[in-house]
Amino acid sequence: MDGTGHFGSAADGDVGLLSPVSASPLVTALTGDRAVLAAILAVESGWAAVLEKAGLAPAGSAAVVASAAEAGRFDAADIALRAQGGGNPVIPLLADLRKHVTALDAGRVGALKAVHTTLTSQDVLDTALMLLARNTVEAVLADLKCTTAALATLAEQHADTLGVGRSLTQHSLPFTFGLRAAQWFHGLAAAGRQLGNVQFPVQFGGAAGTLAAGTVLTAGSATSPFDLADSLARQLGLAAAPAPWHTNRLAVTALGNSLASVLDAAGKIAADVLFLSRPEVAELAEPRAAGRGVSSAMPQKQNPVLSVLIRSAALQSPQLVAQLHLAAANFNDERPDAAWHTEWPALRQLLRLALGVAGQLRELAEGLQVFPDAMRRNLDVAGPLLLAEGVGAAVAPLLAEQDGRNGKEQLQAVVDGTLQTPTADQGATYRRLLREAVPAETLSDGQLAELLDPAGYLGQAAEISRRILAAFPDFALVASDSSAVTNSAHNDANGANRG
Repeated sequence: MDGTGHFGSAADGDVGLLSPVSASPLVTALTGDRAVLAAILAVESGWAAVLEKAGLAPAGSAAVVASAAEAGRFDAADIALRAQGGGNPVIPLLADLRKHVTALDAGRVGALKAVHTTLTSQDVLDTALMLLARNTVEAVLADLKCTTAALATLAEQHADTLGVGRSLTQHSLPFTFGLRAAQWFHGLAAAGRQLGNVQFPVQFGGAAGTLAAGTVLTAGSATSPFDLADSLARQLGLAAAPAPWHTNRLAVTALGNSLASVLDAAGKIAADVLFLSRPEVAELAEPRAAGRGVSSAMPQKQNPVLSVLIRSAALQSPQLVAQLHLAAANFNDERPDAAWHTEWPALRQLLRLALGVAGQLRELAEGLQVFPDAMRRNLDVAGPLLLAEGVGAAVAPLLAEQDGRNGKEQLQAVVDGTLQTPTADQGATYRRLLREAVPAETLSDGQLAELLDPAGYLGQAAEISRRILAAFPDFALVASDSSAVTNSAHNDANGANRG
């Protein structure tokens, strides 16, 4: 009900008030209830076309069914309410579709023979959700590739930008922002590649997964039930399936795992940006946009909202994937009961989160503000003490035993003595104690200065970055027309299918 005590209109729906990460026109177009409705209708009209082409439905049936299956003819809210009668939305939708076919056909073609023949509700809904998922994943990948291209650019531009690496919240070793960006790229590109390899199979099998009705329908025909299923897969642009998968849910769990991997990688990036944009760190800042990052109480605040929303999605996804696996483990008999029903909202929410995050992460990566001076300032906080590992490796073997302590123990004593002093004094203290512990004839001032130069202790940072980018060349460059992929998916969501 609204604030006046009246129920809202059927069009109100879930517009994302409590899930702003997925509140966008594209998310609604590709994963909203209208998109689900359009996908179900695309399956039904696609099946009619398959049957007619195989000579198993009257000529002209497909055109009548396709016209009757226009999404604008159907009331999604009414279908949702009536779905309580049979437990899924396909049953009431079919009742409406048959009425529309009857009205349009008026007995001329006999097109009702092409509607849902030999299919079951699970065949249609599983296939429709695969169609919905394929459209959504195409759009996710289009944004991801733009994001990874932006990260690759950052990695190359900042290959020599010095900063500090952190381990267990503490400064560890000299690092580069280029390597950090490359590692962000690595996680996201690997997850994107995994998502890009997911298959979206057509579902078929009939009432109990035996194709009994399909066998009767195709008796005496050169076409088998498997041929019809493969033809439907081609019609919809889905993958062919070797057999019905009513209770074998790897297609769903594999998709869920891949979506969660994308959200994991995005969450890692967001967590880093959230920390690095803290005022006391100030190494990064999100891109500015009017109205973004504001506070309802504090006008001076500029909150890193993109990262907050991205991280919120990453924190939700594990439970959603767990729900998919819980359902898959409980798909009993040859067609399941409630486990199937719990799968639908979890899968759709994962798709919504991934699509919402993909757009926000792209904006974050393409507009990220990088502050090298702040990175160097934070690197200098630890001073030369940050190089203690490298100093120990180079110098310890050169030191003779002294007072029963070997070279490593002598250098540890230098570090321990340094840590007894205030942080602000540790750089100078470490230099002094190190110089006192290591004779000039063992290590000259020039050699010592080289050891204490953070740029000289970066290991294989540059090569690691290069190897990461080289391993995912398809994610390092922006696709020539990634917007076309998103537009195509948007069109598919509005009822178009691939003929």
